Amino acid sequence: MTFEQFETLEVQTDETTIFLRHAGSGPAVLLLHGFPQTHLMWRDVAPALSRHFTVVCPDLRGYGRSGCPESQPDHAPYTKRAMAIDMISVMGKLGFDHFSVAGHDRGGRVAYRLALDHPEVVQHLAVLDIVPTAAVWERADRKLALAFWPWSVLAQPPPLPERLLSAAPDALVDNALGAWGSDAAVFRPEVRAAYIQALRDPAHVHAICEEYRAAATLDEAHDLEDRRMERRITCPVLALWSSRGGLHTWYEEIGGPLAVWRLWADDVRGQPLDAGHFFPEEMPQQCAEELTAFFDPTCIAR
Repeated sequence: MTFEQFETLEVQTDETTIFLRHAGSGPAVLLLHGFPQTHLMWRDVAPALSRHFTVVCPDLRGYGRSGCPESQPDHAPYTKRAMAIDMISVMGKLGFDHFSVAGHDRGGRVAYRLALDHPEVVQHLAVLDIVPTAAVWERADRKLALAFWPWSVLAQPPPLPERLLSAAPDALVDNALGAWGSDAAVFRPEVRAAYIQALRDPAHVHAICEEYRAAATLDEAHDLEDRRMERRITCPVLALWSSRGGLHTWYEEIGGPLAVWRLWADDVRGQPLDAGHFFPEEMPQQCAEELTAFFDPTCIAR
């Protein structure tokens, strides 16, 4: 684990506490993790970025060492909008009123919600192996249900998904790390163990299920409202995705992931990477180089 030079901090927001690590100097970059991970997924990318930027790696609410605010019947506390507000609070308390953000998987959904809801704050947006939530549900089919089963299984009413997840967190982590086009061998035993341990707390398990329930309801509604109101992402967007995963082929008929993102933003660039879904962990050097060049191209020449 390579966060040795990073400071740890617990930040109190209006609704919860957010655990994070931060290091570096210069323009701020926020890195947001996915499922079933924690901020630990950035362990090899963050140190490389910290040579040029102030890097902040939090655990999202409900994940890792961050708090689990009480939910509501409509799952509103676990929408990406609520998670984005956490990040605005965190970055503000660290002294940053504007920053760039990269998000993988669930963190990517928080990242693009940040850019839509707070355009005056987000300078650059990198979305890793996702398309917008509304686009996912509009084209959902058997392939999605079988390949990315958390979308449907964890969104079921409680307590079924909580009981399933709590009963076998090791089986879930092993399935995710090995089945989503990834090479499970790249995950060191201590990393696997950390991801499993993060799923042993009942409060966090419930929170994660609530986050998936929000994705199936309010998150989609928020996207559809943005589309109806013709709100768009105004900052530059970098989309990277796995060439071995579903995104590479599922959206071919409409031009692929870049075409999907261009329905939401004007300045979009990106490409597939030859790795699985967890490419920030499988190929951290290339991922760090892609992000560095996007956030500040002058860094490459230094």
